[in-house]
Amino acid sequence: MSIMIDARGKSCPIPVIMAKKEADQGGRDFTISVDNKTAVENLKRFGNNGGFDTVVVEKSRDDFSVRFLKSSVAEDSAGVGGRKETGVVSGVKSSWAVFIGNEGIGNGDLELGTTLMKMFFFTLTQGSDVPSYVLFMNEGVKVPVGSQQAIEHLKVLAERGTKVLVCGTCLNFYGLSDSLKVGIVSNMYDIAEAMLNVDKVITL
Repeated sequence: MSIMIDARGKSCPIPVIMAKKEADQGGRDFTISVDNKTAVENLKRFGNNGGFDTVVVEKSRDDFSVRFLKSSVAEDSAGVGGRKETGVVSGVKSSWAVFIGNEGIGNGDLELGTTLMKMFFFTLTQGSDVPSYVLFMNEGVKVPVGSQQAIEHLKVLAERGTKVLVCGTCLNFYGLSDSLKVGIVSNMYDIAEAMLNVDKVITL
């Protein structure tokens, strides 16, 4: 019998994270209920990448269920841990850093950008591979100062070993030197060294 998981009302990427947790716990037959087509497509993609067969049932315009079924055929075609082979040596993780130069992700609407920023850090907290560094410069320093949800997610990352470096010159420029909630007040030298010491840097 398929395990039922209700993810209706949950914003992206929470439905996928709920599916991942069930899969990581050894789930082979479970169903996620969601209320939008974007979540359906995200779940289907996760299932396909994880070696699951997926079946979608549309109950109404805003009520869907996505069933995940781990078959022996699908399992054989998946890589280690249920993932497809990518050519990366199993068990070897590269070091990486995230560089934040804006208050929100992207150059569009700021409210949307700040929401995406919070979602991004939440998603990182749910993964097994956290960045070695999160680096804040320019307007990005406003995130560890004023975005409470992002601050809480950054604290979780810091507890897991991520070093959060925040540009002191930038904090001074914006009058935020006494307002930092998480991270270490840093400088250009340390931030540049951090970039050079990892295998890759992701810029948002």
